Amino acid sequence: MTIVLHSHPLSSYCWKVLIALYENGAPFDLRMVNLGDQDARTAYAKLWPTAKIPLMEDGGQVIPETSIQIEHLDSHHRGRVALLPDDPQARMQVRLWDRVFDNYVMDPMGRFIAQQLRPEAERDQRTLDASLAELTRAYDMIEDRLDPRPWAVGEGFTMADCAAAPSLFYAAIVQPFSPRHAKLSAYFERLMDRPSVRRAIAEAGPFFQYYPLRDRLPARFLGEAENAG
Repeated sequence: MTIVLHSHPLSSYCWKVLIALYENGAPFDLRMVNLGDQDARTAYAKLWPTAKIPLMEDGGQVIPETSIQIEHLDSHHRGRVALLPDDPQARMQVRLWDRVFDNYVMDPMGRFIAQQLRPEAERDQRTLDASLAELTRAYDMIEDRLDPRPWAVGEGFTMADCAAAPSLFYAAIVQPFSPRHAKLSAYFERLMDRPSVRRAIAEAGPFFQYYPLRDRLPARFLGEAENAG
């Protein structure tokens, strides 16, 4: 049976799994979820009660949580790229970096964007300031500890890089990297050049008009979307 991924093209967490699927090469059916429609949300919640995206289905099994989805993909549909290495120590490092990007980049970026969805008078300045401060701390931490080799955990592209690409794409719009983040900036450029990442960005292009900080989107990424169209 074909894998089904319930997703939305603007979601950073959905990009994480899409990038893994594109790297892996497994066939899958992509289904867009409209959580703004109450009937659609209610129906979707019957699959998994949190009604969060993305959600994976495979052979009658419902698989939540992006890291678990990628581990499932790597375990049951391993393709041309091993998203989790077989070596236990390297595997632990992949999981660690996956958590770093999800918890310390993706989460504060998401809290900042959530405030942008409110009317300006209702935005909480403390939340905005705290989110930016957390992103700066995360950038400093990554800069200090990033592997000098091409990817987050050495020579091979892994789940850690699947998490890094969307989190850094959106975070850099919210809080651009500073000159002291040279290693992070170079890593970001390698991620943005990866075909699977470019594909995810291009496919999101028609929906960027709904992104609250669309005026800050770098023109080069809009160009990717236009070329894809």
